[in-house]
Amino acid sequence: MNNLDYGIIGNCRSAALISKTGSIDWCCLPEFDSASLFAKLLDDKKGGHFSFTVDASYAISQTYVEKTCILKTSYTSPEASFEVYDFLPRYIKQGGNYHTPPEILRYVKRTQGVPTFKVDFSPQLNYASGTTIQFDKTDFIVSLIEADKFESLFLYTNLSHQAVLDHTEIALEEDAYFLLSYNEKISLPYLDTVLSELEFTKAYWEQWSYKTPRFKHYNNEILRSALTLKLLSYDKTGAILAAVTTSLPETIGEVRNWDYRFCWIRDASMVVKVVSQLGHDRMIKRYLQFIIDLIPDKNEKLQIMYGINKEKQLTEHILEHLSGYKDSAPVRIGNAAYEQKQNDIYGILMDVIYQELIKYNCDIENREELWTITKGIAWVVKNHWQEPDKGIWEFRNEDRHFTFSKVLCWVAIDRAIKVSKLFGKTSKLERWQKLEQDIRTDIITHAWNEDVQAYTQSYGSKDLDASVLLMESYGFVDAQEERFKQTVEAIGRELSNDGLLYRYKSEDDFGLPSSSFTICTFWYINSLVKIGKLEQAQKEFDRLLSYSNHLGLFSEDIDFKTKRLLGNFPQAYSHLALIETAMNFNKQLD
Repeated sequence: MNNLDYGIIGNCRSAALISKTGSIDWCCLPEFDSASLFAKLLDDKKGGHFSFTVDASYAISQTYVEKTCILKTSYTSPEASFEVYDFLPRYIKQGGNYHTPPEILRYVKRTQGVPTFKVDFSPQLNYASGTTIQFDKTDFIVSLIEADKFESLFLYTNLSHQAVLDHTEIALEEDAYFLLSYNEKISLPYLDTVLSELEFTKAYWEQWSYKTPRFKHYNNEILRSALTLKLLSYDKTGAILAAVTTSLPETIGEVRNWDYRFCWIRDASMVVKVVSQLGHDRMIKRYLQFIIDLIPDKNEKLQIMYGINKEKQLTEHILEHLSGYKDSAPVRIGNAAYEQKQNDIYGILMDVIYQELIKYNCDIENREELWTITKGIAWVVKNHWQEPDKGIWEFRNEDRHFTFSKVLCWVAIDRAIKVSKLFGKTSKLERWQKLEQDIRTDIITHAWNEDVQAYTQSYGSKDLDASVLLMESYGFVDAQEERFKQTVEAIGRELSNDGLLYRYKSEDDFGLPSSSFTICTFWYINSLVKIGKLEQAQKEFDRLLSYSNHLGLFSEDIDFKTKRLLGNFPQAYSHLALIETAMNFNKQLD
């Protein structure tokens, strides 16, 4: 498979990726950041998978059950056919609590004749770090590993255990099920209980989709992206993940491979801003509480990222025994970027806080804590905005005065001023207003390059950077300002390659980037809409949408030449930008 042709299923506790032929090739249980049980995605030979093998007479197709996160894979031959419905249970129980067990259900529905297949159930626990052994225990098949740590996995099915373990052919004469659980079940599952879980989960997702506004244009794309962002949220703490995978490379054969199973303040805040416009308030309130819980001290600086359970140390390790996606080593767990300083996160977070206070007319739970955070952010920005940082793209070499970081420092103070007026707390207003003006003047003076006729990546640089396009989105410039129009046009000329954008063309820690960063293309299209180039923007948007996989999902990157999806998957950045751009088209096209 030469593309990331996977569907994602999940329950806001964990997730799994299932190939277009129905193979579970990536899953971590009990939670998103747990060790993998299936990791064929990262090592085709060792990683482990759970698949169905059929003969060549079967055609295989895949789609989501409409308005849900339940994946249906259909196997059809002239004489027989069956469907596999994959999902992680999620629904609201009586009493209001969420039912999100760490388990995958696979309902196998016979639709014609007597189909035959083999089951290849090959889990490799703990990132395939040792030998996983299996035992038939009458009620279930248990998989065990005793390497660095003990792990176990329980498979329940109404099919022959021996046929599953021996990979022998099974004739499907009646519907079947597989229930794969991290925990041993107290009450044994049966087909009717699996069907009940399916119906409850289907109803939950349909209800969630019903609450999402309908759009005249690009409605299906917006809804699928919104459902995907929901799957990247972690209910327990309110964290939002950048993606559910680790170490999918930005370019095949290179080493830009990172673990994205964490909560970046920037990415998550951008997600929340978009989801807020779709009316899903619980996700937003949970995330704001996550932020409040992270900042116990008034003078504590935010890290750029945290573990989904609020961990502050995310030490990076390399799993030497895994070959990597398409042999693109290394495979990393943890992420050393947590130690970086990135000044833009304060503005992005303050923008979300301000938007939510406006939305609820300041009648929001924890508003006093949010005011405390506002004052703390203003204090941090006042003391550090003049310092260089690693920037939005997390350069691992020297710090620079990145334009995007400076603009977001301005945003932090601008929104702090607005929040202070909302609350009627104006004692700091005069000082903050002077600081806001000082930062604005500094950016206008140093970020504009006369030779390039554009705002550039960093002070004194001639290099262009797609992140600068967000100056308008955050209100630093107006879309009709000549300098912004010139910047958009310069970025289009210099960073566009066959309709896809580089983040930047300057060499970084690993040389010149060789794939397109998908969110940047969305940003550019969005900017074209803003400056009035609607026809060009729509043409480029439709072309970009055609590069999604068969289910409408995007990863982080797209190869310039082949248009294959690259990078971690599915990517929150890409899907939030898709929604934002599509909503802007709806405003312009109506």
